Amino acid sequence: MPGYGPSCLFCGSVPAVRATVRGHQGMVVLMRFLKVRATFCRRCGTAMHRKMVSDSLVQGWWSPTSMLLNPLTLLVNLYQRWKISRLAEPVPGAPGTPADPGRPIFLRATALGLLIPVVLIGCGWLLVRDDPEYAEVGDCVHTNGQVFYPDVSVVDCGSAEADYEVVGRFDNTTETGRCDAYPRTVAAFREKRGSTRYVLCLGRNDTT
Repeated sequence: MPGYGPSCLFCGSVPAVRATVRGHQGMVVLMRFLKVRATFCRRCGTAMHRKMVSDSLVQGWWSPTSMLLNPLTLLVNLYQRWKISRLAEPVPGAPGTPADPGRPIFLRATALGLLIPVVLIGCGWLLVRDDPEYAEVGDCVHTNGQVFYPDVSVVDCGSAEADYEVVGRFDNTTETGRCDAYPRTVAAFREKRGSTRYVLCLGRNDTT
């Protein structure tokens, strides 16, 4: 339309602006980077932004790297959304009908996708909190009492299962003799798992 500049690629409305709306999908070990680069009117651009962001809120967290890249994608989209929102409403008389933007993002069920990274991080924490690999000095552990195949887990020091307190720790070694540096040591636990090696020096738990 003369005097209005470029028209919307999807409906032909004016005014319009060129923008790039992005999305992200995490697929455990793979990722997909999505984008729509076009000239949008206010309504078509808003509809596209809301759809791409809503999909990313659900699909964009499902790989370790995606946990970092998906928030960046959402942030980049904010500037594009700002460009689109500055446009006036489409002028009547376009060849097509502008898209219905639909409900705002935070009023859609997909907004609950913001809780996905919180749940995933929480589940990860539950999985590793009992692992002796992450035990620090001052933590307490429970053992199954076996010498050759001990099963060691981190427990609360006030628990009846708290057999020992970690009084020393050495990484990148399996030499239990290093625990001689800690007079409170009555036992030692060593672990070699892949490239991970460490020794825990264990003393009696005096809190139970």
